[in-house]
Amino acid sequence: QVQLVESGGGLVQTEGSLRLSCSASGLTFSSYAMAWFRQAPGKEREFVAAINWSSSRIYYLDSVKGRFTISRDNAKNTVYLQMNSLKPEDTAVYYCALTGNYGNYGFLSDERNYNYWGQGTRVTVSS
Repeated sequence: QVQLVESGGGLVQTEGSLRLSCSASGLTFSSYAMAWFRQAPGKEREFVAAINWSSSRIYYLDSVKGRFTISRDNAKNTVYLQMNSLKPEDTAVYYCALTGNYGNYGFLSDERNYNYWGQGTRVTVSS
């Protein structure tokens, strides 16, 4: 079956960096668009970044533009989220997600369009 497994979360100070990884199995990874979402304590889950199968189309939440970078390695069945200049408001559980469909920002930022989800990895940014 399809599995997504995130790793790389942890505790970091403000302005620090982390790199999250999400490894996929059970499918042809290169055929799917991937995304990262996050859920902060007491808040709804929100879109962070998405990347299409070829890495030719990438979208970001406005508040992470210039600080976060999403990328993928189809040979390794892995998607990454490099997070720099972290802020306390980035504290959340980060989830990777996969969709067999593709669309523009409006489509890829909507969690209802994703078929599979990882279990999440916690990121805590201390002030």
